[in-house]
Amino acid sequence: MTQRAATGDSEERDFLAAYDADAFDRPSLAVDVAILTVVGEGLEAALIKRTEHPHKGRWALPGGFVRMDESLDRAANRVLSGKAGLSDVYLEQLYTFGDPDRDSRTRVISVGYYALVDQARVGSTEDAKLTFGRISVPWEGEAGGPIDVHDRDGRKMSLAFDHAEILGMAVKRIRGKLDYTPIGFQLLPAKFTLRRLQSVHETILGRTLNKDSFRRRMLASGQLKATGEREIEVGHRPAELYRFTKRSAI
Repeated sequence: MTQRAATGDSEERDFLAAYDADAFDRPSLAVDVAILTVVGEGLEAALIKRTEHPHKGRWALPGGFVRMDESLDRAANRVLSGKAGLSDVYLEQLYTFGDPDRDSRTRVISVGYYALVDQARVGSTEDAKLTFGRISVPWEGEAGGPIDVHDRDGRKMSLAFDHAEILGMAVKRIRGKLDYTPIGFQLLPAKFTLRRLQSVHETILGRTLNKDSFRRRMLASGQLKATGEREIEVGHRPAELYRFTKRSAI
């Protein structure tokens, strides 16, 4: 080590020893995870009813504060596991939500994530006290903005904080990525029909797609591989089953 480097290291140690982190205001940092799944012909999100103030009695996305010793991704995975009972699912950082008034307790900045989960795995979250609400998107395409969520009886669910905006951003993101990344496969089981794949795309996009052109595009994409199997126990002609050539889109 040169004398200049040694001097620099010594100066940095002295600086850090004298540094006062309390000299500046520090906001709290949280993660909120929009867990999305397709149930029937609808896009649904996992919610937890808040039992404490603020927003007591309202519905919130699974979330939590980031610990001092963990990365953002690790915090999001901890929330998925601890509050939703989920692991090994598609998880992507979404956006940072930092309106100064988004949380009445203190200055809280939230890093939003979204997770895509196959409907078959939703049942495994029942013990996590989650409720799945159906998303209603009041805008077309990728216009963006808050969304509404309704329960299974059609009643509007009042969302806490800015979670309507977080969910709206998640819908906008997956709509934008659907044509150039294979994220739609994360909402399907390992084997699926082209009919079911199209249904998932239509549910996310909020519009009907032409059957023939969709199938041609999917089959020409190189993303699908026929399994040689067909549906069983269906009341119509069994359709061929396909799988995604590369299961993970992460």
